[in-house]
Amino acid sequence: MTIQVLAADLGPGVRAGFTRRPGGGSAGPYAGLNLALHVGDQPADVAANREVLAAWAGGPVTFPNQVHGTAVLVAESGDPAEPADAVVTAVPGTAVGVLVADCVPVLLADAEAGVAGAAHAGRKGFVAGVLEAALEAMEKLGARRSAIRAAVGPAAGPCCYEVPAAMRADVGAVRPAAPATTLWGTPSLDLPGGCVALLREAGVAAVATVGGCTIEDEDTYSYRRNGVTGRFAGVVRIEP
Repeated sequence: MTIQVLAADLGPGVRAGFTRRPGGGSAGPYAGLNLALHVGDQPADVAANREVLAAWAGGPVTFPNQVHGTAVLVAESGDPAEPADAVVTAVPGTAVGVLVADCVPVLLADAEAGVAGAAHAGRKGFVAGVLEAALEAMEKLGARRSAIRAAVGPAAGPCCYEVPAAMRADVGAVRPAAPATTLWGTPSLDLPGGCVALLREAGVAAVATVGGCTIEDEDTYSYRRNGVTGRFAGVVRIEP
């Protein structure tokens, strides 16, 4: 299988990117490169897809057990079965990632310090502070915010992520950059834009946006668009 990956530039010696749907071996509503074991897809198909991803990443990818919270898994010393919505590592050659289908995947790396991380920033986690938790965990491993590069990947965009007005107001009270309006004039949230604003305010050296709205893009998985569906990944690895 040949997979497609949207590459992210997080510095020299860092491999990072966001997988696309085409190229995998899953079928039915999961057709493509589904990388999630928890959505009802055939485990053998997911395992084969993950092997192809590992070939691109340079080794197996450590994914946290995501629950829309703020806990951070430290790869190589923590238990991936424990609930966490971010994963960090200072072990060269260790690939880490998160799985999404509308939530915001955020990849982080300090190439000089050899520290990388990935965060799953859904609405709940974003508001609660998962990105701040990921940055703090990276700092404990030796990273410096002034040297960290970040990539905010494909996610439900403000054009289409419609929410009740009360929810938009509640999120905006905590994350002022997030409230938005859909293309048809109803309340929405701009979680990717909110993540970009938060990272810049937190002192991250460089923040880039990679990819567009998952609801509009048929080459990404989108729970809001399809309901039963697969998950794509954001993956980062410091080269050994």
